[in-house]
Amino acid sequence: MNRPEYIFDAASKPSLPWHEVPLIRATEETMKGYGCLVDDPDTFEIEIVRWPAQGWRPIDEGTGDEGGWVEGTFAGTWKGDVLYGVNDAVKGHYVLGWSTDPQRASAEAQSVPRDQVLLWHMNYHPDGGQLFYPLDASPFIIPAALPGDNLAPDKVVAFWCDGTRGLYIHPGIWHEGIFPVEDEQRFLDRQGRVHARVSADIGKEFGVYLACPLRADRIKDL
Repeated sequence: MNRPEYIFDAASKPSLPWHEVPLIRATEETMKGYGCLVDDPDTFEIEIVRWPAQGWRPIDEGTGDEGGWVEGTFAGTWKGDVLYGVNDAVKGHYVLGWSTDPQRASAEAQSVPRDQVLLWHMNYHPDGGQLFYPLDASPFIIPAALPGDNLAPDKVVAFWCDGTRGLYIHPGIWHEGIFPVEDEQRFLDRQGRVHARVSADIGKEFGVYLACPLRADRIKDL
């Protein structure tokens, strides 16, 4: 069984080294291949991927991509040192990461500055793209990696967004939930209704957590 447990006590995860992820300002140029920035969610189309053929006979035209998309609110909330996510669109509840060693991270009170998120997990959706549009105009980041099952820590980047525009990722893009810089932030979330998900437990696979900076002064402009 490869379905991850998404709600757990941070202390159930081991202490591991950190691999720092480069923080990049999200622009039309830097988002190429990953997705794009979105000004108006009401006019933006979500990509839906046609169901794959099982053999040499093709899927009939006009079928296999009729599931459409679902929409809801995605909320990222800091509780002490632990970042939680709730995705109403797919009824998901997650521990997204923590700001310090999970063996010391407290969900009751903040013990260290929130300079980073230590990320333990990433996933991608083969059936459709995903839009995150901020309902609260505050900065946020999203970690991402280009498609392919050979994920590795050095393939991951984090995009910094100033909160004035939404961010869209193509189908197959590795990602995790949105990381708010403030205590809490809400987003319009729109994604494929099938919601197929391929996951990677970063800690188990690579023996590290991905340290995603939250401070704007860590941005590496390309």
